[in-house]
Amino acid sequence: MACGIGILGFAHGHVGAYLGQWRSHPEWGVAAVAGWDHDAERNSRTCTQAGLQPVERAEDLVRRTDVHTVLITAETAFHANLVEMAAAAGKAVILQKPIALTLAEADRIVEAVKANATRFTMAWQMRVDPQNLKIRELMTSGTLGRIFMVRRRHGLGMCLNPAFASSWHVDPAMNRDIWADDTAHALDFLYWLLGMPESVTAEILSLHDPRMPMDNGVALLRYPGGPLAEVTCSFTNHAGENTTEVIGDKGSLVQNFGDGPSCNVPKPEGGIALKWYLAGDKAWTVSELSAPASHGARIAGLARPLAEFAKGERGPIATAEEGRDVLRLVLACYVSTREGRRVAVDDPAIALV
Repeated sequence: MACGIGILGFAHGHVGAYLGQWRSHPEWGVAAVAGWDHDAERNSRTCTQAGLQPVERAEDLVRRTDVHTVLITAETAFHANLVEMAAAAGKAVILQKPIALTLAEADRIVEAVKANATRFTMAWQMRVDPQNLKIRELMTSGTLGRIFMVRRRHGLGMCLNPAFASSWHVDPAMNRDIWADDTAHALDFLYWLLGMPESVTAEILSLHDPRMPMDNGVALLRYPGGPLAEVTCSFTNHAGENTTEVIGDKGSLVQNFGDGPSCNVPKPEGGIALKWYLAGDKAWTVSELSAPASHGARIAGLARPLAEFAKGERGPIATAEEGRDVLRLVLACYVSTREGRRVAVDDPAIALV
């Protein structure tokens, strides 16, 4: 019998990729069975399209005996309430990023998971990407030696689309803004590779359309004794190529085509997705791992690990505590930008953002 999954909210577009993959791969042993959304029209339309039973109340969905795991892809403002509800009902929880709007809400999620011994995971796509797993292996194995610097260029072109200004993604009440929404991916990537830094320094600007603020920014993560880690995010980006660079005392690594702007444009003939050079080598080592055909394919790659989690075949991709840590880094960027200073990750001002 397939593991039944209930969907709490259809706001986040990634849910469509997961549903499509689960329908196409019944051998994975999961099946989405029902859906709820606070927007009744969106709920009816999406459930009809996906072949799910629409449910009018979230409370009714989490009480269903055919729902074993819930996938929460509602607007970020609803995350804490929905996690508390699902955890109290004894369901496993998959939560779309970011974990919450504020640290207080993230604390509620962590406490609900602990109090109910809930199986919980964040849905971080970058942690299961085969190229990113290879990068982590090369770093943690010592192949690249002592790491001096890690740089991640990350972004989207969404803020170039005037229609995006009406999206919940840039509604302060629902999701804060695009920096909080999507830079979370890149900051989690660095956190996954390097752990929690001691401080964050950031500059975030609103350069294109004031209706979609915080569209370009840079954040520097400082680790005691190194390395330095940098995130550069533009959400007004038509195209890119180089996405990740790692510099160590034994060698360097370059990843290309690792995000939306670099995946969704024609790649140069012979373009290399992942390569590294070690001191003493006569040439770069080119990974056999190719880049996905599109950013959508990259997102869809999370569907199988989520199915494995839902069935209890793997542990969390990221815990609630890790989701809260990444939110702390995101919010530290706002404090740094607002106050023009380096912000320690335990700075009390972070909780006030």
